[in-house]
Amino acid sequence: MNESLSPKRKVYGVLLQGFIFLCTGITVALLVGLLGYIFYQGLGHISWKLLSTARSALEDTIGILPNIIYTLYIIFTTLLIAIPIGVGAAIYLNEYVVNKRFVQIIEFAAETLSGIPSIIFGLVGYMFFCQKLKLGSSILAGSLTLSIMILPTIIRTTQETLKTVPNTYREGSFALGATKWYMIRTILIPSSLDGILSGAILSIGRIVGESAALIFTAGTGYVLVKNYFEALQTSGGSLSVALYVYVYEHGEFGVGFAIASILMLIVFTVNVATKAVKKKI
Repeated sequence: MNESLSPKRKVYGVLLQGFIFLCTGITVALLVGLLGYIFYQGLGHISWKLLSTARSALEDTIGILPNIIYTLYIIFTTLLIAIPIGVGAAIYLNEYVVNKRFVQIIEFAAETLSGIPSIIFGLVGYMFFCQKLKLGSSILAGSLTLSIMILPTIIRTTQETLKTVPNTYREGSFALGATKWYMIRTILIPSSLDGILSGAILSIGRIVGESAALIFTAGTGYVLVKNYFEALQTSGGSLSVALYVYVYEHGEFGVGFAIASILMLIVFTVNVATKAVKKKI
């Protein structure tokens, strides 16, 4: 088939293919260069003392153990709130709603919500969760705010995955006498697990990298609280918030790059672990 193409179209195809390879190479080079620079600047500043101690203003010491634990608390709490709501909303929109116009309105609202700057989420979260509900600057308030931020991602990824499930699965289940809820629970959700986990991975990336909204809602606390339920009511700065504080307020760029390296390693570890779990399931 290629032999029937004119020389001009062959040249055009080669140039277009070369342009695509060039764009791909630039993208990969930027990613490798960015990660390489962060790890080059940060790995040398990572020490056991940094990872295992808390910051102390009296002793003038630097430690990020509370920030690591608070980051894990925020990730767990946010996903615990957002995933059931997001998956449930996606199932309702895809399986129960008959009015397509209503579905389009909800999808438009979700897309608009995902485009709102995070600082606005932080301001609204501070006014509603911290002041109106009197939660104060706490991990719970920060997690509730982040749950609203990541809901569009979970809803859209789950919804698109549900659309790929063949209708024959549904029809076969109904033909065997299964109820709709039984079909959703035993067939639809397991078949859509890949998309649900993909949405969770994307959400974790945004949670870990978020700082603007958490400064308003979760605060910058660095006193270690090991009990999870007590920590929910405590002000706690995540790693991204700690990075901002150490770099902007204290000028500790080495510590900032160390925290950035740890954030990259956490995201990489979560991605690998999630893919392993997805493959196992």
